[in-house]
Amino acid sequence: MRHALTAVMAAVSLSSIASAQTAPETPVPTPPTAIPAQSEIGAVVAKDMDGLMTLYRDLHANPELSLQETNTASKLAKRLKALKFDVTEKVGGTGVVAVMTNGSGPTLLIRADMDGLPVVEQTGLEFASKVRTKTPEGVETGVMHACGHDTHMTAFIETAKLLAARKKDWKGTLVMILQPAEEVGKGARDMLEDGLYTRFPRPTHAIAFHDAANLEAGVVGYTPGYALANVDSVDIVVKGLGGHGAYPQTAKDPIVLGARIVTTLQTLVSREQDPQDPAVVTVGSFQGGAKHNIIPDEAKLLLTVRSYSDETRAKLIKGIERVAKGEAIAAGVPDDRMPMVSVKDEFTPSTYNPPEFAEQMAGLLKSHFPEGRVVKTLAVMGGEDFGRFYRADKSINSFIFWVGGVPADKMAAADAGQISLPSLHSPFWAPQADKVIATASEAMTVLALDILKKD
Repeated sequence: MRHALTAVMAAVSLSSIASAQTAPETPVPTPPTAIPAQSEIGAVVAKDMDGLMTLYRDLHANPELSLQETNTASKLAKRLKALKFDVTEKVGGTGVVAVMTNGSGPTLLIRADMDGLPVVEQTGLEFASKVRTKTPEGVETGVMHACGHDTHMTAFIETAKLLAARKKDWKGTLVMILQPAEEVGKGARDMLEDGLYTRFPRPTHAIAFHDAANLEAGVVGYTPGYALANVDSVDIVVKGLGGHGAYPQTAKDPIVLGARIVTTLQTLVSREQDPQDPAVVTVGSFQGGAKHNIIPDEAKLLLTVRSYSDETRAKLIKGIERVAKGEAIAAGVPDDRMPMVSVKDEFTPSTYNPPEFAEQMAGLLKSHFPEGRVVKTLAVMGGEDFGRFYRADKSINSFIFWVGGVPADKMAAADAGQISLPSLHSPFWAPQADKVIATASEAMTVLALDILKKD
């Protein structure tokens, strides 16, 4: 998940998002008629679990960074081909598109993301990743599926298998995609730009799931309306006039100016933003100077900026530009040394679940799983580029949901204040994978059989 759900992600424990931001609720529709073989799905998944855990451990032990998912894509494409999907590889880089046509009807896109993160794993698992590589910036790092994409891919493969075996129960077209580079906000865009909606059947519906680091393992969470945020990475180069630390009057100190900018940026949310329209402006890095007694020529600030609506996003970015320039003017920086603000090409758009469709899908899951297994959750400030598939065609009924991965005993201990839970992107995040995979496989199959149901 883009830039993590490093804060609390969902359910009643979420505190980062105001509930008013979630789109107005609509009544839960009457559950549709029973899906063929629906009661058998969980039992079939249970029988498959040994093989699924073997696949999961292999994926977990062999992660690949964004835009480098070559081996991952290849091994999963082979499985899809064996299930008789029409498989196209190298879509948008390392992406895989698997199509199965089964008569006339809706076209359902099911998506899983493939990339790992530059994180040194510290879970202590027997199959923990020991992979080392270099980032595109040349930094040597460990690689880990610290966001649970290994569970996503495993459940994706099981869903493909379940649906391929039940062709008599549905009609329409399945477009199952393995997407690269979710963590850097490029994968969905790259696949769309490579003809996902023109070279392959255009979806009428799209579904996906994400594991959750604050829901009990096997619990399904859903959010109507905005579910995840716009994510922008913003750089500010603060320019000054260097000099000797003993003679500050001869310089324009970019570190002091940068500190002023950091402080004033806090007012963009606290004093300029409607409290019922949440936003985040966080300065994650402040770089400047190399020696105790030298005032440098410049400093650099690295920001993450979160919002829901495009209007709020634009307002925040303009506000950052205004604050940087205004503080520089106040500091007496010459016109030709004004700060440079740039928005990096890593934009992840907000993810939106059309409310009526979200409630329909949730109603179906509630009718399938035992009471209490499906809960409504609040929107979060994490990012997920699954939202691009809906943004590219807003006639699509799109739905992403959560599947909890926290073992029950650890959730109880956390609720009692005895332990703190690791978040997504943590080197310690180790979901209860069997429950995540089983629940997600069953849930996605149930939803798919309903979307593609026969008349």
